[in-house]
Amino acid sequence: MISNNPADIFDSTISEMKVAREAFSLQMKSREIGTITSVSMGIAIVSGLTGAGLEELIIFPEGIYGIVFYLDETEVGVVLLGEFENLHVGDKVERSGRVLDIAVSEELLGRVIDPLGRPLDGNAPIYDKERWPIERPAPHIMDRDPVTVPLQTGIKVIDALIPIGRGQRELIIGDRQTGKTAIAVGTILNQHDTGVLCIYCAIGQRASSIAKTVAILKENDALSYTVVVVAEGNDPPGLAYIAPYAATSIAEYFMHNGHDVMIVYDDLTHHARSYRELSLLLRRPPGREAFPGDIFYIHSRLLERATHLRSELGGGSLTALPIIETEAQNISAYIPTNLISITDGQIYLSPSLFELGILPAVDVGNSVSRVGGKVQLPNYQAIAGDLKLSYAQFEELETFLRFGTRMDENTRKIIEHGKRIRICLKQSEFGTVSVSEQIMILLALVSGLFDQVPLEKMPEAELAVKDAAKGLSREIMAILNSKTIFTAEERESIVSIIREALAIFKTEVK
Repeated sequence: MISNNPADIFDSTISEMKVAREAFSLQMKSREIGTITSVSMGIAIVSGLTGAGLEELIIFPEGIYGIVFYLDETEVGVVLLGEFENLHVGDKVERSGRVLDIAVSEELLGRVIDPLGRPLDGNAPIYDKERWPIERPAPHIMDRDPVTVPLQTGIKVIDALIPIGRGQRELIIGDRQTGKTAIAVGTILNQHDTGVLCIYCAIGQRASSIAKTVAILKENDALSYTVVVVAEGNDPPGLAYIAPYAATSIAEYFMHNGHDVMIVYDDLTHHARSYRELSLLLRRPPGREAFPGDIFYIHSRLLERATHLRSELGGGSLTALPIIETEAQNISAYIPTNLISITDGQIYLSPSLFELGILPAVDVGNSVSRVGGKVQLPNYQAIAGDLKLSYAQFEELETFLRFGTRMDENTRKIIEHGKRIRICLKQSEFGTVSVSEQIMILLALVSGLFDQVPLEKMPEAELAVKDAAKGLSREIMAILNSKTIFTAEERESIVSIIREALAIFKTEVK
């Protein structure tokens, strides 16, 4: 009912005028025009944008974009997302009134794009059906469910000893050229027919390396369920900075639609360096190792977005595999220690093992998974429970043998058994192994069936066990791939099959 009271009519009119004025003011602010007062590689200082907000998108001439990085009383610092050569002092810029976002849709699967969503594969532009901000808050604690399903990598040493769960954050860490990317790409290849969608985010990599990775994904029919987000090494540092956030928003789109998603950040070392470069150009005070103090925050707010959502929210998950590079095995440096504390465990790659040809060069002693072990398939736990301890004992005894220590019979058996564990944990690049094959190999190890096989025959013996795994009955195969632990009779039946497959290799080990 409309009041005829003049006072009520006056108050209503005033309220409407205020709303109209605020809307007009907001519109005018979003169309503010500023002027470039300084421009250099990767950044620009702009005056006149008094209403600009942090991380707001700024439009420059020549179709170049930037995001507000810091605010001052009279000017703002803007990170450029394009080349700066065509920009000059005095050029006019305009506020967009929105934060940086990226197109998200099912059409992204199989595509190679840059952090702004522009195609790099020569195909048609992405249809702009829905856009999500690249910076989004992490899901609340009450919106998360425990990690309950394993993410099989197809890599024996990881699935058996350092398992990963869907929704976990597992760091891949090691020196240059130790196989970090190979582990991540191999894990992507192993998600074929599992329903897990993958995002590969290349940050600061050489164009040739990225092209090689994309070619491997194509050859193995893995690009169809993968989105590749690329910020090359010669791109502006601003693109390298926003790349992981843009890739995570794409991953979150799929997660919120009920999918299990895995994202690889390759690598966050280059991301940290690009952020340091931008911060120093903007004259932010450097801290430890010249990195600004908020470097921990930019990585923590990124990785906190990885989670397993509650079933009421779709039940999707986002598993993060960040890669970080160390120098001379120094895992106590600033950025590695930050990421170790943020993530749920780390897979450490040793250059010493790499040089010895033990690939993948995973250092079992320095690697850990704080979540995945709880969701590991129970048959792995039943078989490989003591494998890590046996391998650690072997490595310790092997060190003593270098000094010419004499061995008793028991020590000799531990050494011989450890050598076979090491051989069985070796694996060819991208040669993923199925769950049933892995369990058969591990069962042969813990049952001592490989101990009577000469070391030079071990690769052939392992291949024979893999072939035997392909002949298992559907019932046994279903048990090995499920959360049902096999009975003593079923275990003995599998051991008999392995024993028969290894009969031709059996000999007395001296």
